[in-house]
Amino acid sequence: MAKRRVLLFLILAALTLSPIIPALHTSRAQGENPTECLTSYDAAVDYFPEKATVEYATGFSVEYANSYKLVTVSKPWQGAESAFRYALLQCGAPAPTDLPEGTTIIEVPIKRLISMSSTYLPPLVDLGVVETLVGVDSLAFAYAPEVIAAGKAGTITEVGSGPTLDLEKIAVLDPDVIMTFGSGSADYDSHPKLIQAGFPTVLNGDFIEPTPLGRAEWIKFIALFYNQEGAAAAYFDDVATEYNRLKVLAEGAAEKPLVLFNTPYEGTWYIPGGASFTNTLLEDAGGRSPWADDATTGTLFLSLEVVFEKAANADVWLNPGFVFSLQDITAVDSRLAEFAPFASGKAYNYTGRTGENGAIDFFESGVTRPDLILADWISILHPDLLPDHTLYYYVQLK
Repeated sequence: MAKRRVLLFLILAALTLSPIIPALHTSRAQGENPTECLTSYDAAVDYFPEKATVEYATGFSVEYANSYKLVTVSKPWQGAESAFRYALLQCGAPAPTDLPEGTTIIEVPIKRLISMSSTYLPPLVDLGVVETLVGVDSLAFAYAPEVIAAGKAGTITEVGSGPTLDLEKIAVLDPDVIMTFGSGSADYDSHPKLIQAGFPTVLNGDFIEPTPLGRAEWIKFIALFYNQEGAAAAYFDDVATEYNRLKVLAEGAAEKPLVLFNTPYEGTWYIPGGASFTNTLLEDAGGRSPWADDATTGTLFLSLEVVFEKAANADVWLNPGFVFSLQDITAVDSRLAEFAPFASGKAYNYTGRTGENGAIDFFESGVTRPDLILADWISILHPDLLPDHTLYYYVQLK
């Protein structure tokens, strides 16, 4: 299982309900979405004055009715042949009768969530709803201190995933939503078993997004289930503003350093394609890849020899994998010492924020904070542009 997690990172680089209280008519009058169930229903009332608008993300959309939101996940995974639809019904309102066939109805705001990926955890913290988290696939991959603390306190249960999925534990937890991802692999995906068992299962396709801000905007998707559209919009707007400011800053760089990514894994070197998420981030940071002209949106599967031919003289080495020193790189393959950034010491890894359990925050909060990754990369590639910046996710390997 751990080996599969490493491979996914490389290739895609995964109680009783609270008592019902009266509807918050005052909050709606102030332009806020309700945080609890309705005690009375009026068909003429728009219960969602705060509405999500999607600017960068391409994998989900939302349409509003007065008492429910129709959410469509059009790209749950690469190559998916059909979309998933969810009607997020304000608790206390009657269920609509004219929904598209196959739509799953979920009452909101939800109170009990199981998260099957660590990338969904930071939005729970940022939106102030982490207390609703009752289960995760594994705490071994969680970095958020709030989640680790809850795990130690016993308020979060590990339910496994794929072939280790424990349906009995999930039934005991009685979740309002199980948020998960799909890959199209029947051997590893959890959602087919969850759906077949009748659990309220939601597909999140954040990892398919081709741009950093598109991926980060999925905080708005998670916020839909909590009626927290306003908070998510404010959070994301700050991230997008800073990201775009940094992007403009990097556009003025005179040089575009050549960057090498990753290290071989079991004989294969996984390199970001020229039209990939990672290469977009690199170009925004004022760098260039030897494969910049490649049209691949995902990952290239190359040999060490092919990579050496095109990237031996790279200026900087980023993301060399699960290593913590230059010596660790040569332990992967002694020939890696022949690459120029190894000799110059310009190798940087995303291990600057590593938890006591070995979880790496770059893979967790980095999804919603691409502005922090961009700042790190600009500082590494163009230190003169951000002279006072302290690396957040990254460390220089010694």
